[in-house]
Amino acid sequence: MIIIGVKGFAKEVLEILHQNNQLEGVAFYDDVNHDLPDVLYNQFPILKNEKQVKEHFQNSGNDFTIGIGGPLLRKKMLEKFEAFGGKLKSTVSKFSDIGSYGVQIGEGSNILSGAIVSNSVYIGNANMIYYNAIITHDVITGDYVEISPGAKLLGRCSVGDFSSIGSNAVILPNVKVGRNVIVGAGAVVTKDLPDHCVAVGIPAKIIRMNHD
Repeated sequence: MIIIGVKGFAKEVLEILHQNNQLEGVAFYDDVNHDLPDVLYNQFPILKNEKQVKEHFQNSGNDFTIGIGGPLLRKKMLEKFEAFGGKLKSTVSKFSDIGSYGVQIGEGSNILSGAIVSNSVYIGNANMIYYNAIITHDVITGDYVEISPGAKLLGRCSVGDFSSIGSNAVILPNVKVGRNVIVGAGAVVTKDLPDHCVAVGIPAKIIRMNHD
C-alpha cells in the first residue's frame, strides 16, 4: 500500500498499518518536499514521481490511502492516484471501537486508535477520524470530513462534505453542519450551521464565511 504523504498525518496512518500487521509492501509518496531521503525509518521507500508509483503498483499491488490533511487536498490526491491506476483503501485501527450493527465506512477513510463509532453510523469517503473522537448512533458524515482528536458527534447529527470539526468540539444531537464548514476547537454546536462558514465558541457562533 502507498501512503500519500510522508510528514504529519502519514505517520499516524503508518501506525494503523503497524497495529494491524499490514506493513508488507508499504511505501510513502511525496513529490513536493525535495529534502526527503529515499527511505523512511530505514524501512519504507519514499516514492517521488509518477513512474515510481506505477512501478510500485505493478510490483506490490495498487492499493493506496491518503496520509495528508486538508479536505480539498485529499480530494485532489485521490483523483491523481486513481488516474495512476490506484485503488483507494480505508485504514481502521484495531484499537478503535467500531459498532457491530449498521455501520458503513466509505472508501479511503482513516480511523485512528481510541476512536469510537457507534451503531447505525454512516461515514463518507476519505474521512479522517482522529484519536479518541466519538461518533454516536445515527450520525452521518459526508466525504472528505475531518474529525479532530476528542471531538464528539452526538446522535443523529450530520456533517457535510469537506467540513472539519476541531479538537474537543461537540456537535449536539440532531444538529446539521453544512458543507465546507470549519468548527473551531472546543466549540459546542447547538444549532444548524450553513454551508461555507467558520464557527467557534460556546455556544458556537459564525465568525466569518469560508471561501476555500
